[in-house]
This record gives sequence, C-alpha cells and structure tokens, in this order.
Amino acid sequence: MPIVVFLLFFSGSTNNTVEGFKPVYAPNAEAKLIKATDPKDVQTQGKIYLKDQYIFIGDVNLGVHVIDNSDPRNPVKLLFIQIYGNHDIAIKGNVMYADNMEDLVAIDISDILNPTEVNRIEDVYNPPNQHYPDNVPYGTAFECADPEKGFVSGWIPALITDPDCLTTY
Repeated sequence: MPIVVFLLFFSGSTNNTVEGFKPVYAPNAEAKLIKATDPKDVQTQGKIYLKDQYIFIGDVNLGVHVIDNSDPRNPVKLLFIQIYGNHDIAIKGNVMYADNMEDLVAIDISDILNPTEVNRIEDVYNPPNQHYPDNVPYGTAFECADPEKGFVSGWIPALITDPDCLTTY
C-alpha cells in the first residue's frame, strides 16, 4: 500500500511551466467601448500619471485605475476606466488622451466618476497582433490565441503551462 501512495503522489502531472505571454481578450462587442467600472486590482502595472489630487495607474492592455490621493495617508481607489489595448495616457485640462488598440481617444474626466469619450481618431496606431506577441525574442512561449474568446487587445507576461505556441520570427 505505501508504494501505491508514493507512486500516486509522485506520478502527478509533469507540466512544463515557463515564463511567456498570454493574450488579453476584449469581448468583440466591448473592444472599443470606454467605460468606468468598480475599482479592481492592478494586473500588469503600466505608467503612473498625477493630476490634481488624482493618481492614474495604467494597467497594460486593460485600462486605467483612478485613485483619490487628497489624503496621502489614506488613498482611495475610486474606479477603473476600461480601455482595452491601452498602454499610455496623457492629460491636458480635463481631457485624458489614451490609446485604445489602434485608435486615439479623448475622454472627458471633468466628472472623474463619470469619464466620457468625447472624440476618437481611428487607425492612428498599428493594430495589436492577434496571433502572437510583438517584440519578443525568437522562441518565446505564449498561450495560443483563441478567437472565440474575443478580440486580442494585447499580451501580458504570464506563466504558461505546457505552451503550444512559440514565436518564430
């Protein structure tokens, strides 16, 4: 009996987990929808931007977290602005400019709890790669994209188990 338990314990999955990339999916109907949601945890931190009493923290390919820092000893998470494919923002006055995949969007943040898209310039940037992550070394592992899960708005670093896809460029 002890041998059976030993074999069961040590004969588990011998998966191959490696550092690589996984796609960030945006539901096809929401890929270019800018909207405020409840605060959430940061997945992959991007750049940080300060304006007035607010801290804006980019979450690569997902959007922007907004924190009220009027009391630096007690910052308050206010909301998350969903902007798929986002990598960077700039703010002038009450307008936040952000990339939304291949588009540049202008978002009115004068009512910080109700950010509103006010303008969009389409096709300013190259669209995100739908098949494999860009600008990574040859042979990098990544989770194969599944179009049924939605539009690939970008790629984030992740641990990949038994990768089926590798970059080949």
